[in-house]
Amino acid sequence: MVREEALAKTEHAAMNAITIDCVIFGFDNGILEVLLVEHAEGISKGKWALPGGWIKKKESIDDAAHRLLADLTGLDNIYLEQLKAFGEPNRFPLRRVITIGYYALIKKEDYNIKAGFTASDAKWYRINEIPNLIYDHNEILNYSLTHLRNRVRQAPIGFNLLPEKFTLLQLMHLYEEILGIEMDKSNFRRKILHMKLLVALDEKQQDVSHRAAKLYKFDPAIYDKLTKKGFNFEF
Repeated sequence: MVREEALAKTEHAAMNAITIDCVIFGFDNGILEVLLVEHAEGISKGKWALPGGWIKKKESIDDAAHRLLADLTGLDNIYLEQLKAFGEPNRFPLRRVITIGYYALIKKEDYNIKAGFTASDAKWYRINEIPNLIYDHNEILNYSLTHLRNRVRQAPIGFNLLPEKFTLLQLMHLYEEILGIEMDKSNFRRKILHMKLLVALDEKQQDVSHRAAKLYKFDPAIYDKLTKKGFNFEF
């Protein structure tokens, strides 16, 4: 009897509040942005946040992440990667709530954003223009950005954001925007070509006002190998 009472007390005190929050990075015209939603109801009405919400009892956390993202922003069929759990005791003002973070990096022009469900608005913000978000969402966003920056140094993620044929300068600008740094052109060129990741084409840019640059594309076999094996691309 004592054991059953102790178990009942433990279950009563246990956590049962878990949510999902998604950090969606979008790249378009050389600019990295993040997708935010404005809450239409609740204690955070009128405030900006990462898209997320509660998990239904009979759905997996991955299914919940995709459902919430689609309902709030209209984004669907996106590969979401789980980041980690965020669970500081005071992160939610009303009670103890743990949230599981997800993130994705997409090409903005491939998707249409439409606010719905509990969001009154959904729009893209540049990384250096993020407003003050609810709860610990700024912290989650910063963690996601650090994670993304570490990943692009170790695997060719995000390269699918470029056109099929691109210049070395376009590729360098992709790295610069994600990493938030300026790079030396000659140093970048030397390092990226040394990786044998690119195939030089017998083509140049067309319809440009400046000197046409040589075009490249990715070697699919090497791209796949480096995605699985990884690399160390320091600048």
